[in-house]
Amino acid sequence: MTHDFDTLIDRRHSDSEKWRRYGPDVLPLWVADMDFRSPEPVIQALQERVAHGVFGYGAEPPELRGVIVERLKRLYGWQVSEADLVFVPGVVTGFNLACRAVAAPGEGVLIQTPVYPPILAAPAHAALQRQATELTANASGYYSVDFDAFAAAITPATRLFILCNPHNPVGRAFSRDELTRMADLCLRHRIVICSDEIHCDLLLGTTRHIPIASLAPEVADQTITLMAPSKTFNIAGLECSFAIISNPDLRRRYLSARAGLVPGVNIMGFVAALVAYQHGQPWLDDLLAYLEGNVDYLLDFVATHMPGIRVHRPEATALAWLDCRAANLPESPYRFFLDHARVALNDGVAFGAGGEGFVRLNFGCPQSLLAEALMRLSGALRQL
Repeated sequence: MTHDFDTLIDRRHSDSEKWRRYGPDVLPLWVADMDFRSPEPVIQALQERVAHGVFGYGAEPPELRGVIVERLKRLYGWQVSEADLVFVPGVVTGFNLACRAVAAPGEGVLIQTPVYPPILAAPAHAALQRQATELTANASGYYSVDFDAFAAAITPATRLFILCNPHNPVGRAFSRDELTRMADLCLRHRIVICSDEIHCDLLLGTTRHIPIASLAPEVADQTITLMAPSKTFNIAGLECSFAIISNPDLRRRYLSARAGLVPGVNIMGFVAALVAYQHGQPWLDDLLAYLEGNVDYLLDFVATHMPGIRVHRPEATALAWLDCRAANLPESPYRFFLDHARVALNDGVAFGAGGEGFVRLNFGCPQSLLAEALMRLSGALRQL
């Protein structure tokens, strides 16, 4: 491995939301940004752009659309056109725009819980009804889609399905069969799919990502796909994402929902995105190997030193979904570990139905930091 992911970088004295939210004695393993230095080509390109010294209104790099189109074809065999791309400052912005573009107040948005909290919140922002169906977990903690419950959650008012794939927080990368069955139900009921695929590059082991829109032209015609380099290359603060919308009418509705409210991507975000996609793959290859080592360490430690805690190996993302229900904690696991271990995790309750008794842990950090946090969690459990 030629890239360094072991160095501890001081973020506590920076502008990091992750490191500034809690006190100086708390280890933050919560929000999904990683504690790694971004790829050097990205840093160098940003430094060169800053050295230029003029920061007026900018335009997207002329080659960026072609780079993205080539990447989608190479990785997924998915052919899209440059005109299909709509740049937005974030994936959260992207699925909120989708709500406004395809549904009228009072209509329904289907989601699968437990799920990323901004997805839970999106329907209400557009005065829409949230229609939730819960993913089901087997005895080992592996989640799958309950298709009977999925179908039952659809009503004549359902206009949009927000899919999270790879799924945050449960770590699933849905199979071709699962995606096909979900897409078929949406096609049958004329429901637009908005697929949040921001974690599509953070694949662990032999996992392969399948964009739902790549299944068939008729699925693509009814889908808004959201992707970004932000999680992949640890550049979320630069706010560059994109929607892929092959249906021209749907794309016009999406652009109309954005008009006058959502700005374009900033110049630094465009610089970082282009260089990351052009030159970041060697860094990403090493990152995925490092994250795989962190997963191995995490699973072994939990099984050996954290009785009552269960975690299934994630297929994707840098996030682990810890089931603490058998630990008999005196309070919520989020509050217990924050107060007694001084480790900040994400509270499972925030992810909706099915999140009670869980916490989400971000293992995208130097392994020494992960080890210290796990030792603290284990120590708190021993005091019970």
